[in-house]
Amino acid sequence: MSPLKDLLVGRLMPEKCYEELFVRFHLHAPCLKFVLNKIVGFWIILDAFLAQVPQLLKILWTGSAEGLSLTSFLLHLYALSCPVVFAAALNFPFFAWAERLFTLAQTATIVFLILHYRHETLKGVLLLLGYGGVMLLLGSYAAVAVVEVMHTSTVAAFILSKVVQTVTNYHNGHTGQLSTLSVLLSLGGSLGVAIVSVQENGGSFTTLSHILSACLSFVLMAQVLCCTRRADSVAKKMD
Repeated sequence: MSPLKDLLVGRLMPEKCYEELFVRFHLHAPCLKFVLNKIVGFWIILDAFLAQVPQLLKILWTGSAEGLSLTSFLLHLYALSCPVVFAAALNFPFFAWAERLFTLAQTATIVFLILHYRHETLKGVLLLLGYGGVMLLLGSYAAVAVVEVMHTSTVAAFILSKVVQTVTNYHNGHTGQLSTLSVLLSLGGSLGVAIVSVQENGGSFTTLSHILSACLSFVLMAQVLCCTRRADSVAKKMD
């Protein structure tokens, strides 16, 4: 078995699809769809687990949260919290949603660091304590109707989060400490969710919302790349 076949077969595609795509060079539609769905699933998982890790590390490495919108990350934290509250309130098995706690912890830490580097550490501690208490109360005692509304608002909160950060970047004229890798992972995840939604729901409102979210991720990525290129050009002129 060739190294390429050994790498792809079983991980990304069945052997039949490898034969169609790489031996016969036949763009077999079902195989292409299968591979696309595999890639989409991979990007969604990366976004879910690791998107905030590069951002967190960049803040810690530079010792600054310049350019990061607190409102944007609070909205992001809310959006991540809604599925957890929904699952806890409806007594879903812990293993079905436990992995989301890892992403929640990353985002909550970023919120704290934004306040910490603004010299508002006490406010950050109180905010996290209050957030933890509210999460516990909602997950334990909230009415089903309340958690359902929260769950429904998840995509809207993600969209608003991206809008706020985009506007902040525009007004600042730079993206500050916004991590390129985090934005890229978020873009991949947003595209993946949009593709899955198109396949499952067609042209529904939910699908349009996911497409809008992906478009906003594109805008954020474009802002980061433009600001990075501009900074490189200024650095070269100074040299």
